[in-house]
Amino acid sequence: MNIFNLGGDPGAAAGPASATTCSRKACRADASWQLLWNNPKIHTPDRRKVWLACGEHKEWLEDYLQTRGLWKETLPVDAEQASNSAPTSGGNG
Repeated sequence: MNIFNLGGDPGAAAGPASATTCSRKACRADASWQLLWNNPKIHTPDRRKVWLACGEHKEWLEDYLQTRGLWKETLPVDAEQASNSAPTSGGNG
């Protein structure tokens, strides 16, 4: 018995359907954008948090972050692989 698959196919994989699901509340669409942000009150300047967005919610999420002074940049999800292979500065903070 798998607690992540109650009542479903016992051979199905557990966990989320997609690792790139839009961060907008109640949206389950695949994300095609990553919105990089940080909160300068609690994060170091080089720290980046990531929200994922589908095409429909990209502008809404960008506006939400920009209004609060948190947005840094928006990149296609594919750019994540390139940025993960590049050296980064900063710490664990």
